[in-house]
Amino acid sequence: MHKLAPPEIQQLRAALPDWQFSEARGGLISREFSFADFVQAFGFMAQVALVAEKLNHHPEWSNVYNRVAITLTTHDVQGLSTNDVDLAQQVDAIYAPLNTPRA
Repeated sequence: MHKLAPPEIQQLRAALPDWQFSEARGGLISREFSFADFVQAFGFMAQVALVAEKLNHHPEWSNVYNRVAITLTTHDVQGLSTNDVDLAQQVDAIYAPLNTPRA
């Protein structure tokens, strides 16, 4: 794990287009996810929790009914790190099949 330098963060913006980047707190990324209902949102959180625990990198998050907001930053480096990128990519992969239009 290492803290991402500004050029790495610029490249990352293309790799994680749905995430919002901020320089707050040394650097962080955030994203809000929407679901059909609370059960689907909570199931998503459970899946993310298992991945986060495996990576030993835990998100800051909140849930209100069918929405989940996630913020990622690495306190140990006081900014964005490769751990944040890894977790964001896995979160996106978990969300992708849940974000398909219903017929």
